[in-house]
Amino acid sequence: MGSRRLERINELLREEISDLIATELKDPRLGGLVSVTDVETTPGLEYARVYVSVLSSPEERQQTLAALGHASGFFRRLLGERLKIRQIPELAFHFDDSIERGDRIMRLLREARR
Repeated sequence: MGSRRLERINELLREEISDLIATELKDPRLGGLVSVTDVETTPGLEYARVYVSVLSSPEERQQTLAALGHASGFFRRLLGERLKIRQIPELAFHFDDSIERGDRIMRLLREARR
């Protein structure tokens, strides 16, 4: 499968999963602001690593990852209805702390300038 096609599928999955989290997932364990930052799919579309950023406490982050993992079958079913691709990959959710790291670096840079 061409890398351009895989990139398009990754972006499509990222957008659709973001929308599903915002509109369809009603789980009280979801804490803070949840953003899907990236999706990396294997070339055969068997698996997808879904990276999420959660602005909340470490405990709420773990609860959010657990809730998303628990809902992965639900997401796959809805993605199958929404997308025109032959195979919907198995979803594995992972925490992405790049936004928090970037924020911390910016704060440190501002403090260093003072």
